[in-house]
Amino acid sequence: MPWWLILILVVIAFLVIVAIHDVTQRKHAILRNFPVIGHLRYLIEKIGPELRQYVVADNDEELPFSRDQRRFVYASAKQQNAYFGFGTDNQLDTPGYVLFRHAAFPHPSPPKELDSALPMRKVLGEWGNREHAFTPASAVYISAMSFGSLSGPAIEALNRGAALSDTLHNTGEGGVSAHHKHGGDLILQLGTGYFGARNVDGTFSIDKMMDSIDDAPVKAVEIKLSQGAKPGLGGVLPGRKVTPAIAEARGVEVGVTVTSPSGHKSFSNVPEMVLFIDNIGKTTGLPVGIKSAVGEKAFWHELADAMAATGKGPDFITVDGGEGGTGAAPLPFSDHVALPFQHGFAEVFGAFAERGLHERVVLLGAGKLGLPTEAMVAMAMGADGIGVAREAMLAIGCVQAQKCHDDHCPTGVATQNRWLTRGLDPTDKSVRFANYVASLRHEMIRLSNAMGAEHPSLVNPDLVEIRQSTSELVPVRELYGYDRSWQTS
Repeated sequence: MPWWLILILVVIAFLVIVAIHDVTQRKHAILRNFPVIGHLRYLIEKIGPELRQYVVADNDEELPFSRDQRRFVYASAKQQNAYFGFGTDNQLDTPGYVLFRHAAFPHPSPPKELDSALPMRKVLGEWGNREHAFTPASAVYISAMSFGSLSGPAIEALNRGAALSDTLHNTGEGGVSAHHKHGGDLILQLGTGYFGARNVDGTFSIDKMMDSIDDAPVKAVEIKLSQGAKPGLGGVLPGRKVTPAIAEARGVEVGVTVTSPSGHKSFSNVPEMVLFIDNIGKTTGLPVGIKSAVGEKAFWHELADAMAATGKGPDFITVDGGEGGTGAAPLPFSDHVALPFQHGFAEVFGAFAERGLHERVVLLGAGKLGLPTEAMVAMAMGADGIGVAREAMLAIGCVQAQKCHDDHCPTGVATQNRWLTRGLDPTDKSVRFANYVASLRHEMIRLSNAMGAEHPSLVNPDLVEIRQSTSELVPVRELYGYDRSWQTS
Protein backbone atom coordinates (compact mmCIF):
# COMPACT_ATOMS: atom_id res chain seq x y z
CA MET A 1 0.00 0.00 0.00
CA PRO A 2 1.46 3.41 -0.95
CA TRP A 3 2.71 5.54 1.94
CA TRP A 4 0.45 8.44 0.94
CA LEU A 5 -2.65 6.23 1.09
CA ILE A 6 -1.64 5.05 4.55
CA LEU A 7 -1.23 8.68 5.59
CA ILE A 8 -4.68 9.57 4.26
CA LEU A 9 -6.26 6.61 6.10
CA VAL A 10 -4.52 7.61 9.33
CA VAL A 11 -5.77 11.17 8.99
CA ILE A 12 -9.33 9.99 8.27
CA ALA A 13 -9.23 7.62 11.25
CA PHE A 14 -7.95 10.42 13.46
CA LEU A 15 -10.73 12.77 12.34
CA VAL A 16 -13.36 10.08 12.96
CA ILE A 17 -12.04 9.55 16.48
CA VAL A 18 -12.06 13.32 17.11
CA ALA A 19 -15.62 13.57 15.75
CA ILE A 20 -16.83 10.76 18.00
CA HIS A 21 -15.16 12.40 20.98
CA ASP A 22 -16.65 15.81 20.15
CA VAL A 23 -20.19 14.51 19.71
CA THR A 24 -20.16 12.50 22.95
CA GLN A 25 -18.38 14.99 25.28
CA ARG A 26 -20.51 17.44 27.28
CA LYS A 27 -18.10 20.23 28.19
CA HIS A 28 -18.14 22.32 25.01
CA ALA A 29 -21.39 23.05 23.17
CA ILE A 30 -19.71 24.19 19.95
CA LEU A 31 -17.67 20.96 19.65
CA ARG A 32 -20.76 18.87 20.42
CA ASN A 33 -22.80 20.66 17.75
CA PHE A 34 -20.00 21.09 15.21
CA PRO A 35 -17.55 18.19 15.62
CA VAL A 36 -14.02 18.61 14.26
CA ILE A 37 -14.56 21.99 12.60
CA GLY A 38 -15.56 23.46 15.96
CA HIS A 39 -11.91 23.27 17.01
CA LEU A 40 -11.18 26.09 14.58
CA ARG A 41 -13.19 28.42 16.81
CA TYR A 42 -10.92 27.71 19.77
CA LEU A 43 -7.82 28.10 17.62
CA ILE A 44 -9.02 31.47 16.33
CA GLU A 45 -9.97 32.53 19.87
CA LYS A 46 -6.51 31.57 21.09
CA ILE A 47 -4.74 33.70 18.48
CA GLY A 48 -7.49 36.34 18.54
CA PRO A 49 -5.47 39.00 20.40
CA GLU A 50 -2.72 38.80 17.78
CA LEU A 51 -5.20 38.92 14.89
CA ARG A 52 -6.94 41.97 16.33
CA GLN A 53 -3.70 43.71 17.24
CA TYR A 54 -2.25 43.47 13.75
CA VAL A 55 -5.28 43.04 11.48
CA VAL A 56 -8.76 43.69 12.87
CA ALA A 57 -9.59 45.67 16.00
CA ASP A 58 -8.41 46.70 19.45
CA ASN A 59 -9.47 44.79 22.56
CA ASP A 60 -11.93 47.55 23.47
CA GLU A 61 -13.57 48.11 20.07
CA GLU A 62 -15.91 45.14 19.64
CA LEU A 63 -19.61 45.63 20.47
CA PRO A 64 -21.87 45.16 22.30
CA PHE A 65 -19.29 43.49 24.56
CA SER A 66 -15.63 44.07 23.88
CA ARG A 67 -12.98 41.38 23.87
CA ASP A 68 -11.76 42.52 27.30
CA GLN A 69 -15.28 42.40 28.74
CA ARG A 70 -15.98 38.95 27.33
CA ARG A 71 -12.61 37.73 28.52
CA PHE A 72 -13.49 38.78 32.09
CA VAL A 73 -16.74 36.78 31.94
CA TYR A 74 -15.22 33.71 30.25
CA ALA A 75 -12.15 33.57 32.48
CA SER A 76 -14.22 34.09 35.63
CA ALA A 77 -16.72 31.41 34.61
CA LYS A 78 -13.93 28.90 33.99
CA GLN A 79 -11.98 30.00 37.09
CA GLN A 80 -9.05 30.95 34.92
CA ASN A 81 -6.73 33.92 35.35
CA ALA A 82 -8.87 37.03 34.78
CA TYR A 83 -6.00 39.44 35.36
CA PHE A 84 -4.49 41.63 32.61
CA GLY A 85 -0.79 42.26 32.25
CA PHE A 86 1.48 45.18 31.33
CA GLY A 87 -1.02 47.92 32.23
CA THR A 88 -4.12 49.39 30.63
CA ASP A 89 -4.42 49.79 26.88
CA ASN A 90 -7.43 52.10 27.21
CA GLN A 91 -7.42 55.81 26.37
CA LEU A 92 -8.00 57.31 29.81
CA ASP A 93 -8.81 60.77 28.43
CA THR A 94 -11.77 59.58 26.34
CA PRO A 95 -15.10 61.34 27.13
CA GLY A 96 -17.37 59.02 29.09
CA TYR A 97 -14.47 57.16 30.70
CA VAL A 98 -15.15 56.12 34.31
CA LEU A 99 -12.59 56.73 37.05
CA PHE A 100 -12.84 55.74 40.72
CA ARG A 101 -11.16 57.86 43.41
CA HIS A 102 -9.63 55.36 45.82
CA ALA A 103 -9.26 56.13 49.54
CA ALA A 104 -5.93 56.80 51.18
CA PHE A 105 -7.04 54.40 53.90
CA PRO A 106 -9.14 51.63 52.28
CA HIS A 107 -11.83 49.70 54.10
CA PRO A 108 -10.49 46.35 55.38
CA SER A 109 -11.13 43.48 53.01
CA PRO A 110 -13.50 40.72 54.20
CA PRO A 111 -12.06 37.31 55.14
CA LYS A 112 -11.46 34.94 52.22
CA GLU A 113 -14.55 32.85 52.92
CA LEU A 114 -16.72 35.99 52.57
CA ASP A 115 -14.89 37.78 49.75
CA SER A 116 -17.69 37.09 47.25
CA ALA A 117 -20.65 37.37 49.65
CA LEU A 118 -22.64 40.44 48.65
CA PRO A 119 -26.14 40.50 50.13
CA MET A 120 -28.56 43.27 49.32
CA ARG A 121 -28.79 45.89 52.06
CA LYS A 122 -32.55 46.46 51.86
CA VAL A 123 -35.53 44.25 52.63
CA LEU A 124 -37.48 43.35 49.50
CA GLY A 125 -41.14 43.86 50.38
CA GLU A 126 -40.66 46.19 53.35
CA TRP A 127 -42.43 49.05 51.61
CA GLY A 128 -45.71 47.14 51.24
CA ASN A 129 -45.24 45.25 54.52
CA ARG A 130 -45.50 41.96 52.61
CA GLU A 131 -45.90 38.76 54.54
CA HIS A 132 -42.99 37.14 52.70
CA ALA A 133 -40.64 40.12 52.66
CA PHE A 134 -36.97 39.10 52.69
CA THR A 135 -33.42 40.33 52.20
CA PRO A 136 -31.90 38.82 49.03
CA ALA A 137 -28.66 36.99 49.72
CA SER A 138 -27.13 38.41 46.54
CA ALA A 139 -27.18 41.96 45.21
CA VAL A 140 -26.56 40.40 41.78
CA TYR A 141 -29.41 38.45 40.20
CA ILE A 142 -30.37 36.95 36.83
CA SER A 143 -32.36 39.50 34.86
CA ALA A 144 -35.45 38.58 32.87
CA MET A 145 -34.94 36.07 30.03
CA SER A 146 -37.84 33.81 29.06
CA PHE A 147 -37.99 30.15 28.20
CA GLY A 148 -38.66 30.48 24.49
CA SER A 149 -36.18 33.28 24.07
CA LEU A 150 -33.58 31.01 25.68
CA SER A 151 -33.47 27.24 25.31
CA GLY A 152 -34.59 24.82 27.99
CA PRO A 153 -31.02 23.68 28.78
CA ALA A 154 -29.92 27.33 29.06
CA ILE A 155 -32.73 28.14 31.50
CA GLU A 156 -31.90 25.01 33.49
CA ALA A 157 -28.21 25.93 33.60
CA LEU A 158 -29.03 29.41 34.89
CA ASN A 159 -31.44 28.09 37.49
CA ARG A 160 -28.98 25.50 38.76
CA GLY A 161 -26.33 28.22 38.82
CA ALA A 162 -28.69 30.48 40.74
CA ALA A 163 -29.04 27.78 43.38
CA LEU A 164 -25.26 27.34 43.61
CA SER A 165 -24.66 31.07 43.97
CA ASP A 166 -27.73 31.89 46.08
CA THR A 167 -28.91 34.23 43.33
CA LEU A 168 -32.47 35.13 42.36
CA HIS A 169 -33.57 34.08 38.86
CA ASN A 170 -36.10 36.22 36.97
CA THR A 171 -38.29 34.01 34.76
CA GLY A 172 -38.88 36.61 32.07
CA GLU A 173 -42.41 37.06 30.77
CA GLY A 174 -42.66 33.49 29.41
CA GLY A 175 -43.90 32.04 32.71
CA VAL A 176 -42.56 29.31 34.98
CA SER A 177 -41.44 26.19 33.12
CA ALA A 178 -40.04 22.84 34.25
CA HIS A 179 -36.59 24.22 33.41
CA HIS A 180 -36.99 26.83 36.15
CA LYS A 181 -37.39 24.21 38.88
CA HIS A 182 -33.85 23.10 39.61
CA GLY A 183 -33.24 24.74 42.97
CA GLY A 184 -32.93 28.44 42.18
CA ASP A 185 -35.36 30.93 43.76
CA LEU A 186 -37.47 32.83 41.23
CA ILE A 187 -38.86 36.25 40.46
CA LEU A 188 -42.00 35.72 38.38
CA GLN A 189 -42.31 38.32 35.66
CA LEU A 190 -45.73 39.31 34.31
CA GLY A 191 -45.62 40.94 30.90
CA THR A 192 -48.47 42.34 28.87
CA GLY A 193 -49.35 38.83 27.64
CA TYR A 194 -49.74 37.57 31.26
CA PHE A 195 -48.17 34.25 30.26
CA GLY A 196 -48.67 31.64 32.94
CA ALA A 197 -51.35 33.85 34.50
CA ARG A 198 -53.90 34.40 31.74
CA ASN A 199 -57.42 33.60 30.78
CA VAL A 200 -58.24 32.23 27.32
CA ASP A 201 -58.84 35.78 26.04
CA GLY A 202 -55.41 36.93 27.22
CA THR A 203 -56.59 38.87 30.27
CA PHE A 204 -54.94 38.49 33.67
CA SER A 205 -56.09 35.74 36.04
CA ILE A 206 -54.90 35.81 39.65
CA ASP A 207 -56.08 32.22 40.06
CA LYS A 208 -53.99 31.01 37.10
CA MET A 209 -51.01 32.86 38.49
CA MET A 210 -51.43 31.20 41.89
CA ASP A 211 -51.61 27.81 40.17
CA SER A 212 -48.39 28.46 38.23
CA ILE A 213 -46.42 29.41 41.35
CA ASP A 214 -47.94 26.77 43.59
CA ASP A 215 -45.04 24.32 43.20
CA ALA A 216 -42.33 26.82 42.25
CA PRO A 217 -39.98 28.75 44.57
CA VAL A 218 -41.28 32.18 43.55
CA LYS A 219 -40.06 34.84 45.99
CA ALA A 220 -41.29 38.00 44.21
CA VAL A 221 -43.42 39.19 41.30
CA GLU A 222 -42.25 41.74 38.73
CA ILE A 223 -44.73 43.49 36.43
CA LYS A 224 -43.01 44.40 33.18
CA LEU A 225 -44.13 47.71 31.73
CA SER A 226 -41.36 47.84 29.13
CA GLN A 227 -37.77 46.81 28.47
CA GLY A 228 -34.86 48.92 27.37
CA ALA A 229 -34.24 47.22 24.04
CA LYS A 230 -37.77 47.68 22.68
CA PRO A 231 -39.93 49.87 24.95
CA GLY A 232 -43.50 50.49 23.89
CA LEU A 233 -43.65 47.35 21.75
CA GLY A 234 -45.39 44.04 22.23
CA GLY A 235 -44.00 40.78 20.95
CA VAL A 236 -44.88 37.97 18.57
CA LEU A 237 -44.03 34.31 19.14
CA PRO A 238 -44.59 32.45 15.84
CA GLY A 239 -46.70 29.32 16.06
CA ARG A 240 -43.84 27.12 14.82
CA LYS A 241 -41.92 28.03 17.98
CA VAL A 242 -44.80 27.30 20.37
CA THR A 243 -43.78 23.81 21.41
CA PRO A 244 -45.74 21.78 23.96
CA ALA A 245 -43.26 22.78 26.71
CA ILE A 246 -43.50 26.47 25.86
CA ALA A 247 -47.28 26.28 25.52
CA GLU A 248 -47.55 24.69 28.97
CA ALA A 249 -45.39 27.35 30.60
CA ARG A 250 -47.20 30.22 28.92
CA GLY A 251 -50.74 28.88 29.10
CA VAL A 252 -51.32 29.05 25.33
CA GLU A 253 -52.15 26.61 22.52
CA VAL A 254 -49.47 24.50 20.87
CA GLY A 255 -48.52 25.72 17.39
CA VAL A 256 -50.61 28.90 17.55
CA THR A 257 -48.93 32.29 17.10
CA VAL A 258 -49.05 34.33 20.31
CA THR A 259 -49.05 38.13 20.30
CA SER A 260 -48.27 40.30 23.31
CA PRO A 261 -49.91 43.75 23.28
CA SER A 262 -47.82 46.86 23.73
CA GLY A 263 -49.59 47.78 26.98
CA HIS A 264 -51.34 46.12 29.91
CA LYS A 265 -55.06 45.38 29.77
CA SER A 266 -55.41 45.33 33.57
CA PHE A 267 -54.52 49.00 34.08
CA SER A 268 -54.02 52.13 32.01
CA ASN A 269 -52.90 54.75 34.55
CA VAL A 270 -50.93 55.08 37.77
CA PRO A 271 -53.83 54.70 40.27
CA GLU A 272 -55.06 51.55 38.51
CA MET A 273 -51.53 50.14 38.41
CA VAL A 274 -51.08 50.76 42.13
CA LEU A 275 -54.34 48.90 42.85
CA PHE A 276 -53.25 46.02 40.59
CA ILE A 277 -49.94 45.75 42.46
CA ASP A 278 -51.67 45.91 45.83
CA ASN A 279 -54.08 43.13 44.85
CA ILE A 280 -51.25 40.79 43.85
CA GLY A 281 -49.27 41.67 46.97
CA LYS A 282 -52.20 40.99 49.32
CA THR A 283 -53.16 37.75 47.55
CA THR A 284 -49.66 36.26 47.41
CA GLY A 285 -47.92 37.94 50.33
CA LEU A 286 -44.95 38.38 47.99
CA PRO A 287 -43.00 41.53 47.20
CA VAL A 288 -44.33 43.05 43.96
CA GLY A 289 -42.40 45.41 41.71
CA ILE A 290 -42.33 46.90 38.25
CA LYS A 291 -39.76 46.89 35.48
CA SER A 292 -39.55 49.70 32.98
CA ALA A 293 -37.31 51.54 30.60
CA VAL A 294 -37.30 55.29 31.17
CA GLY A 295 -39.09 57.52 28.71
CA GLU A 296 -41.89 59.78 29.92
CA LYS A 297 -40.51 61.67 32.93
CA ALA A 298 -43.90 62.70 34.34
CA PHE A 299 -44.88 59.06 34.95
CA TRP A 300 -42.19 58.62 37.60
CA HIS A 301 -43.12 61.76 39.49
CA GLU A 302 -46.80 60.80 39.42
CA LEU A 303 -45.96 57.32 40.72
CA ALA A 304 -43.74 58.68 43.48
CA ASP A 305 -46.48 61.16 44.50
CA ALA A 306 -49.08 58.37 44.60
CA MET A 307 -46.81 56.16 46.71
CA ALA A 308 -45.98 58.97 49.13
CA ALA A 309 -49.67 59.81 49.52
CA THR A 310 -51.07 56.26 49.86
CA GLY A 311 -48.21 54.14 51.19
CA LYS A 312 -49.00 51.68 48.41
CA GLY A 313 -47.33 50.78 45.14
CA PRO A 314 -44.35 48.71 44.01
CA ASP A 315 -41.97 47.28 46.59
CA PHE A 316 -39.18 47.42 44.04
CA ILE A 317 -38.51 49.17 40.75
CA THR A 318 -36.23 47.77 38.06
CA VAL A 319 -34.85 50.43 35.74
CA ASP A 320 -33.82 48.97 32.38
CA GLY A 321 -31.36 50.93 30.29
CA GLY A 322 -31.72 51.48 26.57
CA GLU A 323 -28.49 49.53 26.05
CA GLY A 324 -30.19 46.36 27.34
CA GLY A 325 -30.43 43.21 25.25
CA THR A 326 -33.25 41.35 23.53
CA GLY A 327 -33.76 38.33 21.34
CA ALA A 328 -35.12 40.50 18.52
CA ALA A 329 -36.14 44.13 18.09
CA PRO A 330 -36.58 46.73 15.32
CA LEU A 331 -33.39 48.76 14.90
CA PRO A 332 -34.87 52.23 15.66
CA PHE A 333 -36.30 50.93 18.93
CA SER A 334 -33.13 49.21 20.11
CA ASP A 335 -30.98 52.17 19.01
CA HIS A 336 -33.07 55.25 19.77
CA VAL A 337 -35.99 54.61 22.16
CA ALA A 338 -35.49 54.68 25.98
CA LEU A 339 -32.79 56.49 27.92
CA PRO A 340 -29.43 54.86 28.61
CA PHE A 341 -29.20 53.36 32.09
CA GLN A 342 -27.31 56.13 33.87
CA HIS A 343 -29.56 58.92 32.62
CA GLY A 344 -32.75 56.92 33.14
CA PHE A 345 -31.84 55.68 36.60
CA ALA A 346 -30.85 59.17 37.72
CA GLU A 347 -34.29 60.49 36.75
CA VAL A 348 -36.10 57.70 38.61
CA PHE A 349 -33.85 57.89 41.67
CA GLY A 350 -34.31 61.65 41.84
CA ALA A 351 -38.10 61.39 41.69
CA PHE A 352 -38.16 59.02 44.67
CA ALA A 353 -35.37 60.67 46.64
CA GLU A 354 -37.09 64.07 46.46
CA ARG A 355 -40.00 62.47 48.32
CA GLY A 356 -37.86 60.52 50.79
CA LEU A 357 -38.84 57.13 49.35
CA HIS A 358 -35.43 55.96 48.14
CA GLU A 359 -34.48 54.40 51.48
CA ARG A 360 -37.50 52.08 51.64
CA VAL A 361 -38.29 51.19 48.03
CA VAL A 362 -35.75 48.80 46.48
CA LEU A 363 -34.23 50.16 43.27
CA LEU A 364 -32.71 47.68 40.82
CA GLY A 365 -30.78 48.23 37.62
CA ALA A 366 -30.39 46.29 34.37
CA GLY A 367 -28.89 46.91 30.95
CA LYS A 368 -25.28 45.85 30.35
CA LEU A 369 -24.38 46.17 34.06
CA GLY A 370 -22.91 42.70 34.61
CA LEU A 371 -19.30 43.94 34.60
CA PRO A 372 -17.46 45.31 37.66
CA THR A 373 -17.07 48.92 36.46
CA GLU A 374 -20.63 49.32 35.18
CA ALA A 375 -22.08 47.59 38.24
CA MET A 376 -20.07 49.77 40.59
CA VAL A 377 -21.24 52.97 38.92
CA ALA A 378 -24.87 51.82 39.18
CA MET A 379 -24.52 50.98 42.87
CA ALA A 380 -22.86 54.33 43.62
CA MET A 381 -25.79 56.03 41.87
CA GLY A 382 -28.25 54.34 44.25
CA ALA A 383 -29.03 50.92 42.80
CA ASP A 384 -29.59 48.23 45.43
CA GLY A 385 -29.17 45.31 43.05
CA ILE A 386 -27.80 44.49 39.61
CA GLY A 387 -29.54 42.31 37.01
CA VAL A 388 -27.34 40.36 34.60
CA ALA A 389 -28.66 38.88 31.35
CA ARG A 390 -26.34 38.79 28.34
CA GLU A 391 -23.37 38.46 30.70
CA ALA A 392 -25.08 35.40 32.19
CA MET A 393 -25.49 34.05 28.66
CA LEU A 394 -21.78 34.56 28.03
CA ALA A 395 -20.99 32.69 31.23
CA ILE A 396 -22.89 29.60 30.03
CA GLY A 397 -21.36 29.58 26.56
CA CYS A 398 -22.70 32.44 24.41
CA VAL A 399 -20.05 33.64 21.93
CA GLN A 400 -21.83 36.87 20.88
CA ALA A 401 -22.72 35.38 17.50
CA GLN A 402 -25.78 37.68 17.46
CA LYS A 403 -27.98 34.90 16.06
CA CYS A 404 -30.63 35.18 18.81
CA HIS A 405 -33.31 36.32 16.36
CA ASP A 406 -32.97 33.57 13.72
CA ASP A 407 -32.90 30.41 15.86
CA HIS A 408 -29.33 29.57 14.83
CA CYS A 409 -27.43 30.24 18.07
CA PRO A 410 -24.34 28.01 17.64
CA THR A 411 -23.95 27.27 21.36
CA GLY A 412 -27.58 26.29 22.03
CA VAL A 413 -28.24 29.22 24.40
CA ALA A 414 -30.79 31.28 22.44
CA THR A 415 -32.46 28.74 20.17
CA GLN A 416 -35.07 25.99 20.24
CA ASN A 417 -33.22 23.92 17.61
CA ARG A 418 -32.84 20.47 19.16
CA TRP A 419 -29.52 19.71 17.50
CA LEU A 420 -28.01 22.95 18.76
CA THR A 421 -29.47 22.82 22.28
CA ARG A 422 -28.20 19.28 22.83
CA GLY A 423 -24.66 20.69 22.96
CA LEU A 424 -25.33 22.67 26.14
CA ASP A 425 -24.82 20.66 29.32
CA PRO A 426 -26.78 22.43 32.11
CA THR A 427 -24.81 20.80 34.93
CA ASP A 428 -21.44 21.97 33.63
CA LYS A 429 -22.65 25.43 32.61
CA SER A 430 -24.40 26.02 35.94
CA VAL A 431 -21.04 25.87 37.70
CA ARG A 432 -19.61 28.35 35.22
CA PHE A 433 -22.44 30.78 35.86
CA ALA A 434 -21.96 30.48 39.63
CA ASN A 435 -18.23 31.13 39.21
CA TYR A 436 -18.94 34.25 37.15
CA VAL A 437 -21.38 35.66 39.71
CA ALA A 438 -18.91 35.02 42.54
CA SER A 439 -16.17 36.82 40.58
CA LEU A 440 -18.41 39.79 39.78
CA ARG A 441 -19.44 40.19 43.42
CA HIS A 442 -15.81 39.80 44.52
CA GLU A 443 -14.64 42.59 42.20
CA MET A 444 -17.48 44.87 43.31
CA ILE A 445 -16.51 44.34 46.95
CA ARG A 446 -12.86 45.06 46.18
CA LEU A 447 -13.72 48.26 44.34
CA SER A 448 -15.95 49.50 47.18
CA ASN A 449 -13.29 48.64 49.77
CA ALA A 450 -10.69 50.54 47.74
CA MET A 451 -12.98 53.60 47.92
CA GLY A 452 -13.34 53.24 51.68
CA ALA A 453 -16.78 51.62 51.80
CA GLU A 454 -17.81 48.23 53.16
CA HIS A 455 -20.53 47.65 50.55
CA PRO A 456 -20.91 48.93 46.96
CA SER A 457 -24.23 50.62 47.81
CA LEU A 458 -22.38 52.71 50.44
CA VAL A 459 -19.87 54.21 47.99
CA ASN A 460 -20.00 58.00 47.94
CA PRO A 461 -21.09 59.15 44.44
CA ASP A 462 -18.52 61.94 44.67
CA LEU A 463 -15.83 59.25 44.33
CA VAL A 464 -17.08 58.04 40.96
CA GLU A 465 -16.16 60.43 38.17
CA ILE A 466 -16.94 60.44 34.46
CA ARG A 467 -14.69 62.26 32.04
CA GLN A 468 -16.42 64.97 30.01
CA SER A 469 -13.37 66.19 28.14
CA THR A 470 -9.60 65.87 28.22
CA SER A 471 -9.40 68.35 31.11
CA GLU A 472 -12.72 67.80 32.95
CA LEU A 473 -13.80 65.05 35.34
CA VAL A 474 -17.30 65.30 36.87
CA PRO A 475 -18.57 63.22 39.85
CA VAL A 476 -21.81 61.36 39.15
CA ARG A 477 -23.47 63.28 41.99
CA GLU A 478 -22.83 66.55 40.18
CA LEU A 479 -23.35 65.13 36.69
CA TYR A 480 -26.87 63.91 37.50
CA GLY A 481 -27.89 66.57 40.04
CA TYR A 482 -28.00 64.43 43.18
CA ASP A 483 -28.61 66.33 46.39
CA ARG A 484 -26.16 65.55 49.21
CA SER A 485 -29.06 64.74 51.53
CA TRP A 486 -29.87 61.73 49.37
CA GLN A 487 -26.66 59.93 50.40
CA THR A 488 -27.35 56.37 51.57
CA SER A 489 -26.25 55.73 55.14
